[in-house]
Amino acid sequence: MDLKTRIRRRQRNGADAPIILEYDAISPVVHVEEPTGRGPVLERLLDYLDPVFDQRLPPNAYVWGPPGAGKSAVLTALCSHLDRLLSHGGSAIHTTTRAQTGTAPVFVYIDARRANNELGLYHAVLDGLLDESVPKQGVGSDDLRDRLVAHLDTPAGDAVVTVDHVEEADTVSLELLTECFDPVSDSLSWVAVGREDPDSFDDAVRPPERIEVPAYERHTLVDVLTARASDGLARQAIEHEQVRRLADWAQGDAHDALAGLFGAADVASDAGHDRIRERDLEAGMGAVPRPSVSMGRVLTLPANRQHVLRKLVDLDEDAAESVGSATEAIAASPDVDLSAATVKRFLYELAEAGITERVTSEHAGGAGRPPSRLEPRFPTLVFRRLYDLRAD
Repeated sequence: MDLKTRIRRRQRNGADAPIILEYDAISPVVHVEEPTGRGPVLERLLDYLDPVFDQRLPPNAYVWGPPGAGKSAVLTALCSHLDRLLSHGGSAIHTTTRAQTGTAPVFVYIDARRANNELGLYHAVLDGLLDESVPKQGVGSDDLRDRLVAHLDTPAGDAVVTVDHVEEADTVSLELLTECFDPVSDSLSWVAVGREDPDSFDDAVRPPERIEVPAYERHTLVDVLTARASDGLARQAIEHEQVRRLADWAQGDAHDALAGLFGAADVASDAGHDRIRERDLEAGMGAVPRPSVSMGRVLTLPANRQHVLRKLVDLDEDAAESVGSATEAIAASPDVDLSAATVKRFLYELAEAGITERVTSEHAGGAGRPPSRLEPRFPTLVFRRLYDLRAD
């Protein structure tokens, strides 16, 4: 906790003090600069990256583990620190790219939920390597690939590219990474980050280095939640036993644990409570389906899909009883500029993608196929608040 946060917490310690001081601190989609409880994993990753300290690139690698194990948190922090520390040592070569030593590689982090095809990958890598802007329109993947090759052939061209969330729905595969990056240059190494066991991949695409990130141990997850609550909530807003309950319930998944904490704090804040009460905690956990779709994936959906989801989570029971009734209610909203046919198509697409789930209505009657309603498979309280904060 920095000094500013410590002072702010004491300023807001009166009867009318807000329970939530900083939404980002308890958000499951925000990663902290220093991940808690992941020292052994960081050491294994640093062992793998050890060649960069001798001006050599490491082999390609695959980092894997279950959802909520902190893979993204560790890799984003590590890439940021290494790029900042290694790129400022020695005598710099000033080119059209970042000032580099001529030997230390640039570390680039890419979210495959956003860069989910060949063109997107090349654009994201170049955007991380170059100071000047990379055009998004009017260029093809071949043009960007040629530009990447030209940069990698310069003295300051070495790069280690981390591609997160591979092999997920609507992202990129290990096979595509191999096709995009391996023929490009010997000056580029890549690290793929995913959930699948590496033994499930063919030898032709499985990287030589594999590093497993296990689920959080209970006591470590308690430490994670305690640290995030200390930074984001008022003092004594949550009891230690409640934090332990959250950790037990989440079963090693930090994403779900933070989503439950965020939701509980939001419910308590809306109710005007000065601390998280038991019913607030139950509501927070109850709004996180198990298993849960990552909030990061939901928040990378196109804006119009997110808008439809935002309307869906606010529908009352009658309006949400079937896809048809939900479509009518959402399309009739004054701030929805979409036809009923488009809304229905979006709802079915979201169900097919697993963002929502179609559940047969319990009140079906008559002949024909019974109607189905849509149940969100993501943390609804977190999505509602983050969407509204961004809209503000």
